Amino acid sequence: MLVGKVTIVGMGLLGGSLGLALRERRLAARVVGYVRRPEAAAECERRGAADRATHDLAGAVKDADVVVLGTPIGQMRPLMEEMAPALTPGTVVTDVGSVKQTVVHDLEPMAASTGAWFIGSHPMAGAEKMGVAHARANLFEGALCVITPTPRSDPAALARAEALWKGVGMRVLRLDAGLHDQLVARSSHLPHLVASVLADAILDPEAPKEQALLCANGFRDTTRVASSSPEMWRDIALANRAPLGEALDALSAQLDAMRQALAASDAAALSALFHRAKERRDRWIETQISPSPE
Repeated sequence: MLVGKVTIVGMGLLGGSLGLALRERRLAARVVGYVRRPEAAAECERRGAADRATHDLAGAVKDADVVVLGTPIGQMRPLMEEMAPALTPGTVVTDVGSVKQTVVHDLEPMAASTGAWFIGSHPMAGAEKMGVAHARANLFEGALCVITPTPRSDPAALARAEALWKGVGMRVLRLDAGLHDQLVARSSHLPHLVASVLADAILDPEAPKEQALLCANGFRDTTRVASSSPEMWRDIALANRAPLGEALDALSAQLDAMRQALAASDAAALSALFHRAKERRDRWIETQISPSPE
């Protein structure tokens, strides 16, 4: 058993899946879930995502060994402010946020003021389906979790956060929070933005009625993540707006080059791009232990 009590604040897909995994693997003596609505508490317990679910935040985090913030990024700071007085000194607080620099900057000193520790985490195991109804105990298996310690991180707290994610089957990588945000802006946030723009533009109700009929597997695969939580991705885009803006600029430059190649009927340039992209993706696929669905 890893710890006595784990509290998961926010029992959506990630929080619910974490609860299921912790209970299935018997990594915690007790898993408590915090939800905003009383009816959601019953669903969490019925699904087996928590031993007990409640909409009492202070009661949920009291005496917890580990607290995991499983909410959209925009909710984390106010929730931390609300639960801080109930935290036990030595409690390890971590999160599931896809942006780390602002989260760590805001939450690390707040936790420290209570005697608790905040360690930033990003389990890269999301999916486009939302809510505890879609949670599954094997969601994290083989996927990567990025941990973003700072010079102020307590070694024991860091070890406990890493053990939590390793315990549910994840690989762990330590990264500086700023570097993390730059890299995921390109590999995760930009694809979500592009998928959303494509879905919005191509499925415009003003388009010819045949348009949707001609959207086949390629369109479905490319836009899958556009079905993700709008609230979550709004918060991510705003929190990581500077690196995401840079990624958009780089993509725009590449699209401009392709536009010029098309206008000039430059078959060689187009062939070079398609061949290069195929080779790079094929090599990447070969290195993947378990490609993240995020």
